[in-house]
This record gives sequence, structure tokens and C-alpha cells, in this order.
Amino acid sequence: MGVTTENIVWHQHAVDANARATQKGQQPVVLWFTGLSGAGKSTVAGALEQALHAQGYHTYLLDGDNVRHGLCQDLGFSPQDRRENLRRVGEVTKLMADAGLIVLSAFISPFRAERQMIRDLLPEGQFVEVFVDAPLALCEARDPKGLYQKARAGEIKDFTGIDADYEAPLSPEIHLLSDETNLQQLVAQCLNTLRVRGVIQG
Repeated sequence: MGVTTENIVWHQHAVDANARATQKGQQPVVLWFTGLSGAGKSTVAGALEQALHAQGYHTYLLDGDNVRHGLCQDLGFSPQDRRENLRRVGEVTKLMADAGLIVLSAFISPFRAERQMIRDLLPEGQFVEVFVDAPLALCEARDPKGLYQKARAGEIKDFTGIDADYEAPLSPEIHLLSDETNLQQLVAQCLNTLRVRGVIQG
């Protein structure tokens, strides 16, 4: 039996998104870090969150592995489950942005349509796509979790970059060349974009 929404009514609360953002003194935004496994998504997102936190901004970091310990622990890695994983994360990021936070989400999210699905959940201008760009050879050489080795050995099927496609962003708001630039410079590039967009000051 399918899920029906005919008896569900949206309740509009007195404290809205603008009030929550004003209280925090910041503009909410979702920074969506996408790229191959090993490209440096979580590393850059973590360093950026530390920089924002040090400046007094209210943030939250969502990481692909971490959400599978709780919110998405019931999901596998089939194409359908991966899409559902991102759908859930997208809904969570929407709620967090509505709470007035700067949300940093680090997920491979290999397909443009899935990233567009999440962009469409948010108000215009709140979704900032961050492409952490590194060549497959470098990502495979890094292999921080040993996943590429397992994929090459046939122990992991449909692994992005090996036997499953990755669709690079066509026009990301932020394009980070993680093989050519050090971490501090990558963070500075993100901070500069946030200043230009009026998300942070200074």
C-alpha cells in the first residue's frame, strides 16, 4: 500500500526561517561537496567547518559514512538505495538550512540528476555545489579506506570511478582542484566564495 499525504497538513510555525537566520546573524546555505572517493571532500569540508566555527558561524557537517550509521543504516548500495540515501540527506539539509545553519554535506553523489534533486529542495541560491576535483589515478593512489583495492579485486561492485560512472558538475559554484592546491588554499577559496555571496562577512 502506497504512502498517502491526503490526511497530512503542513503546520506553519510562528518562528520562521528568516527569524532563525537573523538570530544567528548569518545566511543559511548548503555547501554540497561532490567528487570521487578519495578526492578530499570530507577533508576540505571538515577544515572549512573548523574555519567557520572559529569565526563564530553556526554550522553542521554531514558526511556520507556517518549518516549510514544512523539515518540510513537500513540502506544498502544498490542504485535505488543510493538514491534514497541522498534523498534523505537532502531533506535533512533542507531542515538544517531552515534552522539557519551553514550546512556542509560531503557525498560522492555521482549523478547530476540527484544533485539537482537536492538543489530543487532549497530556496534559490541556498545550494552551493562544490566540486572537489582530483584525477582517478590520484584518488586510487590515496585510497584512504582501501575501497579502490577492493573494487579492483571484485569485492565491491558498482564502485564509482571503477565500474560505475561519475558525472562531474558542469558549472559548480566552487571548483576545487585538490591535486594542485593545498588544503589551506582550498578552504580560502571556499571562504572567499561565501564572502562574495554574502553568506559570511569580512
